[in-house]
Amino acid sequence: MSAEIELKLFFQLEQQQTLINLLDRLPSSEQQACRKLSNGYFDTPDLQLRKWDMGLRVRGCDGKREQTIKTAGTVVGGIHSRPEYNLDIDQDEPNLNLFPENIWPDEANISAVQSQLTCLFDTDFERRTWHIYVDESLVEVALDIGHVSVTRGGETKSEPICELEFELMAGKTGALIELGIKVAETIPVRLGKASKALRGYRLAAQSSPLSLEVLEFIALEASQDLKQTLVSLLSTGLERWQQLEAMILETGVHSLEQVPTLCYRLRACVRLLRCTLKQFNLLSDSLITMFDCIESHLSFIETGLSLAEILSQNSQLIAKQPKKTKLAEQALKSLQQLSISSLIEKMLADTCYGSLQLSLVDLLFAMRAGESRVNLNININTDLKTFADKMQEASWQKILALMPSEADLTSREYQSFARALDDSIFVGVAYGELYSKQSRDVFRAPWQDLVLGIRTLAAYRQLAHISESLDIDISDWLRNKEESLVFAMEHSRRSALSNQPYWR
Repeated sequence: MSAEIELKLFFQLEQQQTLINLLDRLPSSEQQACRKLSNGYFDTPDLQLRKWDMGLRVRGCDGKREQTIKTAGTVVGGIHSRPEYNLDIDQDEPNLNLFPENIWPDEANISAVQSQLTCLFDTDFERRTWHIYVDESLVEVALDIGHVSVTRGGETKSEPICELEFELMAGKTGALIELGIKVAETIPVRLGKASKALRGYRLAAQSSPLSLEVLEFIALEASQDLKQTLVSLLSTGLERWQQLEAMILETGVHSLEQVPTLCYRLRACVRLLRCTLKQFNLLSDSLITMFDCIESHLSFIETGLSLAEILSQNSQLIAKQPKKTKLAEQALKSLQQLSISSLIEKMLADTCYGSLQLSLVDLLFAMRAGESRVNLNININTDLKTFADKMQEASWQKILALMPSEADLTSREYQSFARALDDSIFVGVAYGELYSKQSRDVFRAPWQDLVLGIRTLAAYRQLAHISESLDIDISDWLRNKEESLVFAMEHSRRSALSNQPYWR
């Protein structure tokens, strides 16, 4: 048995030769043999191995076969760690009885599982490898180019494989991240959360669809110290970021109207990470530059959300408009012209994207290892609840300064305060689990309603542009709708400002 510790990065096929040249030039780099690997992944029809969090494959290379089973492992900030068992075999089908008996769950009927095994999907790729020393650590870097495929009823579905894997052969985990950062500074890459096996299960429709409520509260415990809290916030933020990225790339092909909301959630996740670093005095100039870079790539979100809301089947925005069909057609045309998929591709092709992800992974593992280079500049002995109270109060005071109860706010002012409201809500997302659910949710509800109100105001403004382009005069109707909504929002805001904060 060996414990595989690796960092996986995804890249675009056109970057292959640039990557090869870069890896060849790295100090202490030794290129190894290039091999062609064929892999069949096995499970039962009811996915019993997957239910046990196991992955089983048979790999063929140079006329030899090897069966491998990977047992339950962990993924933290993009670093995969998973025990695996490898055995040479002389047939195409795996034999479960060759693996150690102690790896199976209690009362598992291995004979029954063996009799039902079938090959669900295949991965075939060319692997080019390097052995690279980083100080006293040895890392094997594997560049895989190929495809994952599923054949059913004579029909084959496939997806490309373009992956770069850094596997720790000896030494410290930090060596993986150091090499990854060197690559990310030159080549556009992104953290790879999904393994080849998981991608195969999805392609075979044997895995549940991707889903995530990005603004769920983060699971923190009052007993955690501040270092443990930072590790939890960073690791959860990175995990959600990768999940949302995968959802955007998967959904974009099927549902144009859902993508703006997913992009909004991804940006919210990135902003939550930025907010967290600022709270812990870790937001360096270089990190700010990378965060700002990603923000600039996502500047389409407000327009996309407005157009998607106009098109929503449940939207009341244009339901009673006599020319609602023309308005909806123009909204759809505008959403298509926004070309969100190409904007996402442009963001992923910017080195700031992968560099920020890997910089956060580097910070996360430095924190976990207790490295002295991470200086929080805060009293680490502060009680978590006390720290959370302080962060909540500071956020609240900013909102009070922006939106004093005696002031009358306009539609334009509400929209200008959207970012500040987002940031305040993110503080609650980070620390909300430390408080009473009832008092917390009652306090947060009207503020979340205001965020939705701001989004609707933006949609009204988008409708104004669309109607003008079509020479449809709905200006009086829009003005009345906007004034009515602002009136309701003003009432909600003043009511919300009178509520007792749940952290006091």
